[in-house]
Amino acid sequence: MPFLEALRQMKADVGADNVMYIHTTLLPYLKAAGEMKTKPTQHSVKELRGLGIQPNMLVIRTEKSAGQGIKNKLAQFCDVAPEAVIESLDVEHLYQIPLNLQAQGMDQIVCDHLKLDAPVADMTEWSAMVDKVMNLEKQVKISLVGKYVELQDAYISVVEALKHSGYANDAEVKINWINANDVTVENAAELLSDADGIIVPGGFGQRGTEGKIQAIRYARENDVPMLGVCLGMQLTCIEFARHVLGLEGANSAELAPETKYPIIDIMRDQVDVEDMGGTLRLGLYPSKLKRGSKAAAAYHNQEVVQRRHRHRYEFNNAFREQFEAAGFVFSGVSPDNRLVEIVEIPENKFFVACQYHPELSSRPNRPEELYTAFVTAAVENSN
Repeated sequence: MPFLEALRQMKADVGADNVMYIHTTLLPYLKAAGEMKTKPTQHSVKELRGLGIQPNMLVIRTEKSAGQGIKNKLAQFCDVAPEAVIESLDVEHLYQIPLNLQAQGMDQIVCDHLKLDAPVADMTEWSAMVDKVMNLEKQVKISLVGKYVELQDAYISVVEALKHSGYANDAEVKINWINANDVTVENAAELLSDADGIIVPGGFGQRGTEGKIQAIRYARENDVPMLGVCLGMQLTCIEFARHVLGLEGANSAELAPETKYPIIDIMRDQVDVEDMGGTLRLGLYPSKLKRGSKAAAAYHNQEVVQRRHRHRYEFNNAFREQFEAAGFVFSGVSPDNRLVEIVEIPENKFFVACQYHPELSSRPNRPEELYTAFVTAAVENSN
């Protein structure tokens, strides 16, 4: 394969001290025989050697500890140092793996091979986080209303951000996957009544948007904590326009170009851009927060936050005064005040939507603040 040949050549190009080959391989355990089979690993290493690549380290995936005898056997037949045969055991939680690898000295072996003078990694914070994750005392039910729920990995960043924020609240997040196409004004209550919180994530295209709007309406009218993201924010504005402002048929110019009330529209300076990729607002942009808002409180009263974007259409400022007069708060805007970034209804427990993608900034030990505020509200709503 071309990429394997590229890896082989890299060693010659940059020097052996600057390249380390780590081979991850399965070590099957046959329960009936009560033994581990090393042949698959030996065979794959043989194949790599035939391509000119000699692994410097083996990471063996196994459900049962191999023991030093198996490690020595693999080291001998695969021509690696015994200490460079690292176990990656099945664990209860994914975040235990870095601790297990460090306990076997994997990080130090890599640094020694590459001649890196690096300090020992301080995993105290990570270890404390793992202990917390393993002993969560509460549960919170979040309904995720999306159009791609059949392929749940489409929302992997959203799911992980929710989990991270759950850890911060000592709560396990249970996600109820709801297909937006299935939500109607008649059945919204039936589908969403057991939710402690509702999240409406991003997406493109018209399919499922009416169902998402009904989910947003249910959250607003029943004071269920709700977080809208990207398209979810745009639909939050459309829902408010239709059912609070009475602008019948309000929509996005992207979804319904003929709408009488284009609440969401493309920026005027982008109308004539022929390259659709050129009209995307993509990457990191700042948002100026409104003092006293739920958004500002979530971000610990910072004046400005920066988050990643991926969208084309914006809130139409021609409707801004009308929204504000009805109690709709624009709690985050671009520094020049032209673009709406965050909206909210302050009277609700938590009814906030943002144009950017906060989930992309979330980490297990540093959950994203807006997600955490949402999950906190959902946990409080569950009590």
